[in-house]
Order: sequence, then C-alpha cells, then structure tokens
Amino acid sequence: MYCIHCGVKLQENSGECPLCHTPVVNIPMPGRQETAYSDRYPVRESQSGKMILLGLVTVILAATALGCLIFCLKSRQDVAWSGYVALGIALAWIWFVLPQWFRRWRPMIFLPVDFAVVAGYLLYICGKTGGDWFLSFAFPVTMMAGVLTIGGVAMMRYIVQGRLRLMSLLVIAIGLSFMLIEFFQHITFGTPMFVWSLYCVTVFGLIGLFLFAASFVPPLRAWIRRKFFF
Repeated sequence: MYCIHCGVKLQENSGECPLCHTPVVNIPMPGRQETAYSDRYPVRESQSGKMILLGLVTVILAATALGCLIFCLKSRQDVAWSGYVALGIALAWIWFVLPQWFRRWRPMIFLPVDFAVVAGYLLYICGKTGGDWFLSFAFPVTMMAGVLTIGGVAMMRYIVQGRLRLMSLLVIAIGLSFMLIEFFQHITFGTPMFVWSLYCVTVFGLIGLFLFAASFVPPLRAWIRRKFFF
C-alpha cells in the first residue's frame, strides 16, 4: 500500500509514513475489504503545463528587472534604484520560483541558498547606502535565522524519537536569539539593551518549557502530536 499524502510505498502494519509522517489509518468498510489506502502507485501528473507557467513567470520577472535597469541607465546614467528592484526580483525568483522547477523540495539545499541570497542582498544595500551595519548586524542576524530555520525543518523531517523535546529546546533558542538580535542592534546602532527582547525570551521560554514538560506526559504528548504533527 502507498501513502495517500506523498505516495511512498508503505510496509505492512506501518503506523505512519516514513517520509512525511502521515498517520496510516486502515478503516474497514462494512461488508467490504477495502481500506483508506490504495494498492496502486499514484500516477504522476504531467509537468508540462507547470513548466510553461514557470518559464512565463521567469521571463516576465527578468523583463521587469531588465526594463528597470535600462530606464535608470538611460535617464540617470546610473543603476540608481533599479539595482534594488532587480536584486529584489532575483531574490523572489530564487525563493519562490526556483524550487518549483524541481519535483521535490529539498530544504537542506534550498534553505542555505535562500539565506545566503538574503545576506547578499543586504550586503548590496549596505554598500549602496554607505552604511557599516552589515557585518555587525545584518550578517549575524541572517545567519542566525538561517541556522534556526534549517534546524527546525531538519528536525521535523528527519527526527522522530524525542522530537517534541528537541522542538522545545528550539523554541527556547528562538527566544534567546531575540536577545542576541537586540545585542547586535545595541553594538551597531547604539540603542539601549533589554527594551523588547526580554518579553520575547519570556514568551518563547514559557512555550518551550511547556512543550518540554508535555513530552513527559503521554496523553498530552499524543494530543500535541496529533494536533501539530510533532
């Protein structure tokens, strides 16, 4: 039998899909020997229409970026604001369009590329505006957000045992990261410390402690797992 969500082949008496962790529920029908799962592998739909649409979107975005660059070069003899538009369009294409060209989204490949592109865009803005905030603020904040995001996605996709406890630690780490963000803001822009980050640490810390405690209570752990697919 096969998973109704992702189509992966399941072993007999499987409790959940090993790939997407969708629960396997065999529901006997009165008077029939059918289940909620099919014994036939799902047929993939044709990708030609999707590829044509993605190609059209890519051409439109590229034409928009090129048009802005040409307009600025002719009217101002400089890239001016068109650089922000062109790089912003490229960023949006990498984030939302590029993954659609592939049959399966691979987070361990796409997410590092996404955050690296964001860091590059912020570096361009910093250099264009003559600022000095990239290395002391934008770069560490972007990398920290990337590490937490990749860690959370990897945890949800590849870890089953002890996932709720690890998720509680991740939530607490997210709360502490706000304090680091305020620290980078303080050393870069001279703003006071502990203005708003302590509220974030408190809220995320309480949520993380609740999840950690819930991992030791089987009924509560089972409810959270069914509700949020932990």
